Amino acid sequence: MTFSCGSNADGQAVVAEYKIHTDSFLAQNPTAITETQADRLRQDILAFLREHPNDAHRSHEIANGLGIEDNETYLQFCDVLAEMTAQQRVERDGRKYKTKATTRQHTGVLQCHDKGFGFVQATDQDEEFFIREANMGEALHGDLVRVAVAARAPEDKKRECEVLEVVERRCTEVVGTFHHRSDFAFVEPDDQRILQDVYVAPDAFSGAKDGEKVMVSIDRFDDRKASPEGRILRVIGPSDDPNVRVLSLAMSMDVKADFPDEVQAEAEGIPVKIPEDEIERRRDLRDKPIFTIDPVDAKDFDDAIHVEALDNGNYEVGVHIADVSHYVEPDTAIDAEALERGTSVYLVDRTVPMLPEKLSNKVCSLRPHEDKLAFSILMELTTEGDVVDYEICETVIHSKERLTYDRAQDYIEGGYPDDKMAADVVQANRLAKTITRRRMQEGAIDFGSDEVNVILDDDGTPTNIVRKERLQANRLIEEFMLLANRTVAKHIAAPEHMDRHRSNGTDEPLPFVYRVHDSPDSEEIQQLAEYVRVFDHELPLTDGNARSSDLGALIDEVQGQPEEQVIVRAALRAMSKAEYAVGNIGHYGLGFDYYSHFTSPIRRYPDLMVHRLLKRYAKGGSPADIEDLAARCEHCSEQERNAEEAERESVKLKQVEYVKNHVGEEFDGVVSGVTKFGVFVEITDLLVEGLVHVREMNDYYVYDESTYTLRGENNGTSYRPGDSVRVEVASASVEDREIDLLFVE
Repeated sequence: MTFSCGSNADGQAVVAEYKIHTDSFLAQNPTAITETQADRLRQDILAFLREHPNDAHRSHEIANGLGIEDNETYLQFCDVLAEMTAQQRVERDGRKYKTKATTRQHTGVLQCHDKGFGFVQATDQDEEFFIREANMGEALHGDLVRVAVAARAPEDKKRECEVLEVVERRCTEVVGTFHHRSDFAFVEPDDQRILQDVYVAPDAFSGAKDGEKVMVSIDRFDDRKASPEGRILRVIGPSDDPNVRVLSLAMSMDVKADFPDEVQAEAEGIPVKIPEDEIERRRDLRDKPIFTIDPVDAKDFDDAIHVEALDNGNYEVGVHIADVSHYVEPDTAIDAEALERGTSVYLVDRTVPMLPEKLSNKVCSLRPHEDKLAFSILMELTTEGDVVDYEICETVIHSKERLTYDRAQDYIEGGYPDDKMAADVVQANRLAKTITRRRMQEGAIDFGSDEVNVILDDDGTPTNIVRKERLQANRLIEEFMLLANRTVAKHIAAPEHMDRHRSNGTDEPLPFVYRVHDSPDSEEIQQLAEYVRVFDHELPLTDGNARSSDLGALIDEVQGQPEEQVIVRAALRAMSKAEYAVGNIGHYGLGFDYYSHFTSPIRRYPDLMVHRLLKRYAKGGSPADIEDLAARCEHCSEQERNAEEAERESVKLKQVEYVKNHVGEEFDGVVSGVTKFGVFVEITDLLVEGLVHVREMNDYYVYDESTYTLRGENNGTSYRPGDSVRVEVASASVEDREIDLLFVE
């Protein structure tokens, strides 16, 4: 059979010509080509042309090559070919077609969306490409892929691409629900960005039962028309078990639940007792009035402090940090595992530590009434909070008391005045308040805390949700840790300290690990300024952006106002993300020119890196390799983001579980966000957020982007962030972690 698609060389004219055929076809066939069918045709056409990159083909030759034999499919093919020509995804030469000569290839990581499309961020340039599922080939979410990129069509926001090759299969394990069928099984992934179920043969069940949460391998994926194939690697447990749900959720987000045997063996071989020669080598601070302040359920005590009055009227403030670098050496299994994890993960019901429990909770932890190795910074502070002198040294300490935040707060408020640590805590709080006040005056931003605490019973079932209270005792510890981190960063980078670097063979600042926070994107901050103006607040802009002091003043201004939380959240969304980097650019949010992370090496790998660098440079060691440091910083920043997402999602899971008990009940709430598809509402009593979808609202609503308002065309009812509303809980989906609400009239 021979076909002809016409001879007009202009792409747009071709579309018009084919539209005549298509309109006729549609009139006779009300169920014309679907988007899925069109995507498959696009993929097949491109594949055919790329198989013959040096040849041009007439349309009927392409159709014959694709095995198209009936007129109906051919008309669909013509329409798709015309569209691709108009979008410059296919090049036309007279009556012939060939692969687009200007198509470029890039490598990047595939990030899928649960709706069936995705994006590929190029590794060699700052551009992100759009990709349809039909063009993903054998790639899965998270894989490193090589793609061919088409020219941008006039209506496209991003250029489209197609996977040519899976360079590295990074998605090798998937967590999901095991579904047993008569002679096979499949695993439905928990991560909805994995768009295919995983087929499991009968000999690869490994004892899994229908409905259980499992981890399955990805052993083979050769054809997108078929499912990936794998084996059950681990049975996590029953999917209706509240504890299993949290663990499987975390594992689906690449949180490693267990340590390899080699790592555990290394940890068990580390002695708890400190050798006498190590104590003699260090500064002995065991007589200092050192104490820790931590949450009531904490076991990994990273930091301890002491405060002593000096004869000159100043104060010695000691910040003592667990000396993890003494126990965890480079090029060991423990170190490699800690680097891979990057951070501890604090889920709603458990902590997944960066280091094995023997180290994190016993050997390194600054437990009370035990001699411990520490890396300390001893600072001399004036009563105004100025650091006039400091010393960084390896020490041995002996914590005199393990305080909870509540007990320390009791001391601050005048309770238990005869306790041996009460006076020290009160004095520490006075100094911390002075430092905080100075820091705020210098432009720091205090976003406060919007975190919630989900109360669980012994079975992991949520029984209540409360907002976390930020006590003065919390601020005390935060302030001293900020001061230590800032002082350490200045110790390396500040110009007045350059003389000490010459002993390391350089006149430049030594390569180091900084905690940096860039200024916000100007477009984002301008949108924020417009947003707060709706609430009669002003955010001054300087050269198109906001100074941290002005943004901090705005946050202070909205405290206690009905719109406080929505404005604070909007401001946080406008912020850049803090990250780890070798190049220092300062910390916008804190208002610091120099900042690092030194105070939590048990739970953050960058802090361990900082300890090693400080010790290396103190001994006159040569500058560290910048490329290696930069790669580690980038990895740790990514792991931190993953951990934060896992922590948020685990809390959201328990929030939804809790709300399931309140379906059908009515509550007061506050509008926390408005979009064209609905209104987000935070329920005041339950401290959870749900969505009232626009389809469930009793009018036709139009979204006004300029005022962030959804307004009904007939009844005039409007909704905008900060409004008080009354809602009913319509449903709560644990699987999707979504809550649906209805407005109560």
